Amino acid sequence: MLETLKYLMGSAGSTGFGSKSTAEEVTEASPDLRSITAIITGATSGIGLETARVLAKRGARLVLPARNLKAAEETKARIAADFPGSHIIVLPLDLSSLSSVRSFASRFLSLGLPLHLLINNAGKFSHDHAVSEDGIEMTFATNYLGHFLLTKLLLNGMVETARETGIQGRIVNVSSSIHGWFSGDGIRYLDLITRKKIPYDATRAYALSKLANVLHTKELAERLKEMDADVIVNCVHPGIVRTRLTRDREGFVTDLAFFLASKLLKTIPQAAATTCYVATHPKVAGVSGKYFADSNEASPSSLGTNRHEAARLWRVSEAMAAERPQRTGFGQDSLPLNRTVEM
Repeated sequence: MLETLKYLMGSAGSTGFGSKSTAEEVTEASPDLRSITAIITGATSGIGLETARVLAKRGARLVLPARNLKAAEETKARIAADFPGSHIIVLPLDLSSLSSVRSFASRFLSLGLPLHLLINNAGKFSHDHAVSEDGIEMTFATNYLGHFLLTKLLLNGMVETARETGIQGRIVNVSSSIHGWFSGDGIRYLDLITRKKIPYDATRAYALSKLANVLHTKELAERLKEMDADVIVNCVHPGIVRTRLTRDREGFVTDLAFFLASKLLKTIPQAAATTCYVATHPKVAGVSGKYFADSNEASPSSLGTNRHEAARLWRVSEAMAAERPQRTGFGQDSLPLNRTVEM
């Protein structure tokens, strides 16, 4: 009850920020980001767009991966109109396609640019069951697995950038408090819904993908520590906000739910605040493997802190993301999830 009251009142936490803080406010401590190159997925609308706008205002060079290049070019033009002189690069990327992720990484690396900041923001909430071209349930493929592979392919470049520039690299995974709604064996559940062995529950599938973001953060932080890399990784809950994420669920019920919850909703500038705080604020330097909400460190679900599950998901993710000729999903020839690695 106390936490709910603090949220509604926008009370500041130990960082000096709270639920009512905006992305512009939390980046005032880092007003000059001209030395920073940032990749932001899902930056054509909502929280991602506001994140890109604020980082551009502070001077960061932006790389905007997008499936819809027209929308990305419009975003680029909009930001450039607000902040003339902004350096923004648009490249194609479909996170649900592992081959597209590899192509994007190859294109970016060929530019020879440094990479200080990777914000894995893009998300999908689809009401209907679908499977990616790689044979993975679509919400999981888009929200988690594509970002897992993207981070893996760019990580060495981030480590090298940090070593050469002396600027600590940062990776921000955008999760959700909904990750706590998932319980049970996530890998087994993914296998079952992908192969349509059980009825599809869109909310549970989304919660699993967001839990995977949290577990990815935990395991990656441990691996970066072992590498002695000057790169940190954290995940964030942006808060409750109505964005295009719900575009597959528009209708009377969705409209009514958001109306009833209107007092809990954040504005988009408020929802982008925690991402921008974790991405830029000096107080986050050296902090890794943590979960943030309302621009303050918070506690994820108990499953989200499970080191064994984090390591297990990593092993399975590497197997799923590995290049294979004629990968067709979870059939016998392509190794079902529950046979890929030790369970």
